[in-house]
Amino acid sequence: MSATRNKRLYPLSPEEASWIGTSRYWLDRKACTWFGACGIQHMDPSKWTPEDRILREIPRYVLDHAPYVHLYSGEEFWPSDIAEHLIHTTPRVNYTPIDEQWQHPNLSNLWKLNYWGRSVYLQSDDNVEERPGWLGSKENIPARPKRKPEDLDDGEWFQGKMYPWQSNLKEALKGGDKFLKMGFGDLKFKGGDRKNPPGVYPPGQWEHPFPEPGPPRRDGYKSELRKRQNKSEFREQWKPSHRLGGRSDAPAVLIVVDKGHGVVDAFWFFFYSYNLGNTVFNVRFGNHVGDWEHTMVRFYNGVPKLVFFSEHAGGEAYTYDAVERFGKRPVAYSATGTHAMYATPGVHAYVLPFGLLHDITDRGPLWDPTLNLHAYTYDYRNDTLRTSTLTPKSPRGWFYFMGHWGDKFYPLSDSRQYRFAGQYHYVNGPLGPRFKNLGRRKVCQWNGECSIRGYIGEAGIIRRGSPVGKDLDDNDAKIDF
Repeated sequence: MSATRNKRLYPLSPEEASWIGTSRYWLDRKACTWFGACGIQHMDPSKWTPEDRILREIPRYVLDHAPYVHLYSGEEFWPSDIAEHLIHTTPRVNYTPIDEQWQHPNLSNLWKLNYWGRSVYLQSDDNVEERPGWLGSKENIPARPKRKPEDLDDGEWFQGKMYPWQSNLKEALKGGDKFLKMGFGDLKFKGGDRKNPPGVYPPGQWEHPFPEPGPPRRDGYKSELRKRQNKSEFREQWKPSHRLGGRSDAPAVLIVVDKGHGVVDAFWFFFYSYNLGNTVFNVRFGNHVGDWEHTMVRFYNGVPKLVFFSEHAGGEAYTYDAVERFGKRPVAYSATGTHAMYATPGVHAYVLPFGLLHDITDRGPLWDPTLNLHAYTYDYRNDTLRTSTLTPKSPRGWFYFMGHWGDKFYPLSDSRQYRFAGQYHYVNGPLGPRFKNLGRRKVCQWNGECSIRGYIGEAGIIRRGSPVGKDLDDNDAKIDF
């Protein structure tokens, strides 16, 4: 039995109908009502006001310090195109199919599935254990670039601070009270720590898809995004001769969040259609369809200060001066199968003792995500995503999808499923970037204690650093705050 709404192609909730009525254009209202194409004129740069254009531009320093990503040389599941992913999946409410006309939504109208709440799953149309080609996405392996890291001149390749005694947190975090904790925090239902507005976003009910931008800020908010570059500078920045990594046909997603007072967070999201879990005693756990990973660089007055690498349910944060870099750009390592992000190649134990559960990274194909991306700016205070001047025609609707980008964990009646020591063979597909705490005050993804390291190696026993607000000692290699 399908989870149905009514027979209109794109049926409307009362709140959605009211929202559509706010459009000033009759043709726009009709296109939105009948075809789900809403606000198309907003994608036309010629329609943007000067103030709107400022809010959509990507600072040049964000691209100057964009991460490179080393994918694993023996990877089986490469970067995937989110548009292609939708072609091979079908929305379900838990295990129940939705109306037939919603079998394959696109990136522009995916948000309309929010009518069914947060229990919507994009279920694979194929048996994932048969490894259909779209899961592996081999066609998206980054192209081999002309330049290689070993071709860099002396001083262009900084291999990172490997040991605690190389750390200098006192200098790296100078003025840290201005950028270590910044902003209002995201709403709780999006993984943040800020109270949800009363009556807004009730779980499982209709959610406003594209909130209207608020009035211009007059509260002393100094927008770092106003420091812009002209188009010729963009063209210079994107010359192929400046590139080390290769282009993937799977677009990365860049979301730039202006936190105010000179602080800007640049989130680089990477999508994979399949996450292959790791094994313990030759038993595999944690497989799931759909996989979102990210690296974030925090800037203060245009200068990179901190870098965060997402790893499973958490991640690691480092000072910018500690991480490996090609030129100005930090280097991330994507683990085989799980795609967890790390600052170094090698074996990375997590969760279980004795390294029983671990990720592996190496210097496989080098991916330059700036060569193919969807770029946006995001106002976390009123939940407004804007297409950028860099990629003005990128779709926005997918960002507001509240459901999961893969299957719901398989029931025990499914022969593919098992559980051991509380761990499942197959788990739920993930939520999208909107639910990764984009308005986070600290650089770490989740709330609570956030540790920042001044070196990337694993060697040595380090002393816990001083909390924020107290003087850092020259010997500190890590702080928790």
